[in-house]
Amino acid sequence: MNIVGAIVAGLAGTVIISMIMMMAPKMGMPKMAIWEILGSMFSPDGNVGLGWAIHFMTGAVFGIIYALLWSLGIGGANVLSGLLFGVVHWLAVGLMMAGMPMMHAGIRAGTVSAPGVYMLNRGGMMSFMGGLIGHAVFGIVVALVYGAFV
Repeated sequence: MNIVGAIVAGLAGTVIISMIMMMAPKMGMPKMAIWEILGSMFSPDGNVGLGWAIHFMTGAVFGIIYALLWSLGIGGANVLSGLLFGVVHWLAVGLMMAGMPMMHAGIRAGTVSAPGVYMLNRGGMMSFMGGLIGHAVFGIVVALVYGAFV
């Protein structure tokens, strides 16, 4: 496994999914600014800079997880595996959204609304599809960038 390649791939994927999230409202989709949700996790007032840092850190961590799985022979750094990993990633993360109120300072204080499972409370099926597409693209980008390192 190439750790530098994995981190670079995760960061590249995070840049692309962030661009998709920023463009979403301009395309008629709901706001999906995960950095705002993450930034208010520890303080009801929120800290967008912290949210961005957490967002990019988790992107790098997922890049490492993907690369580790590929190095263990589970799939490979290609478009199909990237797509599948991204979909599975979204299925897992989307379920975790339902548990956010238990550990989120902003939600507990009422300054941030709970996103709900798959962010359905923040745009219904459009949020579900946006998250699914974004994570699928993230997985593909991670696979293609990491593939250039190995």
